Amino acid sequence: MTTDTTVAIAYHSGYGHTAVLAEAVGDGVAEAGARTVPVPVDTITPEQWAALDAADAIVFGAPTYLGSASAAFHVFAESTSGRWAKRAWTGKVASGFTVSGSMSGDKLHTLQYFSIFAAQHGMHWVNLDLLPGWSASTASEHDLNRLGITLGTGAQTDTDRGPEEVSKADAQTAFHLGARVARVAAALTATPVASAVR
Repeated sequence: MTTDTTVAIAYHSGYGHTAVLAEAVGDGVAEAGARTVPVPVDTITPEQWAALDAADAIVFGAPTYLGSASAAFHVFAESTSGRWAKRAWTGKVASGFTVSGSMSGDKLHTLQYFSIFAAQHGMHWVNLDLLPGWSASTASEHDLNRLGITLGTGAQTDTDRGPEEVSKADAQTAFHLGARVARVAAALTATPVASAVR
């Protein structure tokens, strides 16, 4: 893979759990041979905005609170309206990850929100491409994709436990997502094509 590929990780972490996943995504990106740029969206700087604009891919991450991404992520998303109007992120690769305290926790809704947000920006969404884990009598909670999510990746951590308790399987699944996004972004940027928009 070309080392010119850059994947930005735009995330908000309320209590540190999402930051653990962001780091795992970044490790997967690096393992695939691409450059990673972490961007905590609640403290985003002009330089980090520029990094998002220059990236080949952006992976969005936030905890799921009350059925959707955290308020801090929504503030970030709404602040991209100028970029949306200028189609600044059109053609970039996108994906997402989230975490909540319960096994479902309506994480799918957060990932759907991310994917619609990406679609509004004209981005190409990348799914997890893993079969569900922990779905047979011979399976276990240590399987990759143990929560059976396909749109992006999700994690579950007990609400009374700190970020150090993020499941190793969930972190490894986030790693897989990062590597996949990097590979797809590298493939899409290998041969630039003319825009169909006139």
